[in-house]
Amino acid sequence: DADTWRKEGDIGYIRLPGFNEQTASGLQKAVRDLKKRIGPGIKGYVIDLRNNPGGLLDQAIQVSDDFLTGGEIVSTRGRHPEDTQRYDAKGGDIADGKPIVILINAGTASASEIVSGALQDHKRATVVGMTSFGKGSVQTVIPLGDGGGALRLTTARYYTPSGHSIQAQGIIPDIAVAQGNETNIPK
Repeated sequence: DADTWRKEGDIGYIRLPGFNEQTASGLQKAVRDLKKRIGPGIKGYVIDLRNNPGGLLDQAIQVSDDFLTGGEIVSTRGRHPEDTQRYDAKGGDIADGKPIVILINAGTASASEIVSGALQDHKRATVVGMTSFGKGSVQTVIPLGDGGGALRLTTARYYTPSGHSIQAQGIIPDIAVAQGNETNIPK
């Protein structure tokens, strides 16, 4: 885990490779460690979500909440009004309001798009990179009889706080930066 965060001068760099049971607590540990290492002169944090395929919804909500002092994080909307769920941030920002840059690319999907979209919509982070994958659906597994088979049914979609459907467009960066080889077109 040690290679997932490091100090780059007076900036803290944290890479989140996916969203599992340990992601939010790992992020909190990384921020505490970087604050100690860099000291009060810390300028901000880079959260690297490139090629992060996502994972657990509750961890995406917790990671977003860690940097937001309030407001909506994400909502899910289904076919029926009662399927709508909205998740809100509670108080407290572990980064003390310092600037945050989030790195995304075409491999950034699902839970990592929820975090990028929430922090972007609340103007809490600047999102840099390439448009994300666009996997904004919630799947429900419905067991079928005694045979042990199951059906995966897409029952809802994720929306960022501004009402932008992740499924439709992905997260569009504030600053578009191609990754090296995309721009090396021979003259």
